[in-house]
Amino acid sequence: MAGGIGSRFWPMSRETQPKQFLDILGTGKSLIQMTFDRLNRMIPAENILVVTQERYRDLVGQHLTQIPAENILCEPFMRNTAPCIAYANHWVAAKAGERAHEANIIVAPSDHLILDESSFLDIVQLGIEHTASTDNLVTLGVLPSRPDTGYGYIQFEDATEALDPKIRAVRTFTEKPQLDLAEQFLASGDFYWNSGIFIWSLANITQAFEQHLPGIQELFVEHAGAFNTPHEKAAIASIYGDCENISIDYGIMEKAPNVSVVLSDFGWSDLGTWGSLHEKLSLDPEGNGTSGVELIAVDSKDNVVVSNARSSGQKKLVALRGLDNFILVDTEDALLICPKSEEQWIKQLVMSMKTKKG
Repeated sequence: MAGGIGSRFWPMSRETQPKQFLDILGTGKSLIQMTFDRLNRMIPAENILVVTQERYRDLVGQHLTQIPAENILCEPFMRNTAPCIAYANHWVAAKAGERAHEANIIVAPSDHLILDESSFLDIVQLGIEHTASTDNLVTLGVLPSRPDTGYGYIQFEDATEALDPKIRAVRTFTEKPQLDLAEQFLASGDFYWNSGIFIWSLANITQAFEQHLPGIQELFVEHAGAFNTPHEKAAIASIYGDCENISIDYGIMEKAPNVSVVLSDFGWSDLGTWGSLHEKLSLDPEGNGTSGVELIAVDSKDNVVVSNARSSGQKKLVALRGLDNFILVDTEDALLICPKSEEQWIKQLVMSMKTKKG
């Protein structure tokens, strides 16, 4: 899934160049390239689809030269994750034809960070085996390291003898709780973060759409003959014009009785904010995280300092004195300075600037 605009990562993330197409970590690869490479270790390139906005079709093609052009599925506008996933489901069904009942699907955001890729692939394989042998829908849960209020939480049942101990039935979903509740979740030991990475068989997710989001399912079924034909673009424009704006979490996962979670710990971050990036950056002894800069820090600690405004390939020299717990992001045409504790303001700022500056 690669259609978001990543507004919380302004000023590096822009509508014309969203977060998934940036090398935020300074690795030499964009986040979408890292996601593709990770999945390509177990899935052939021709079986990897990217669902994105029409405006990003060329960007996806530039970043992922390995996939066929037909595998870039373009939405006319954003309608959240449920329609996005329904689009991919029906495209796969049309492509697979009589073998559609054999298809198993991994749904992965394009802009997440996973540090332990081998463990991730092992967990994915476990999830695929589970969905191939049951009628369950699977989400990957991540061991929480702190009572973070920016993540959703999954409460799971006790282990059963019939399943791998890492696979648990889901009891409840809770979206972005208050701090005191998040602290209780961690203390209880039966809550994991919701990674937003899903695994299911095509047959089971199709049945879930029929049961829980029949309006969306009926729109796609009505135009089923158009997928993988020259009429697909017109059909998608018609579908999305009438399609409900809803996430897969609210629309299906929180309602379905047959949801399992695979308990995981593979160095995951959704990189939703500059603050969440902090611990993934190169850190100096005072906890200052940097990317693209040479930092001189005096009496300054726990800052995020990032720049892509490089001259002749050199890192930008940044000097700080007496600054703690701030975000500093420097680009060629903008500079952000904001306390880490106020980083949710960045999204509000972007919305305000769209109104004032276009």
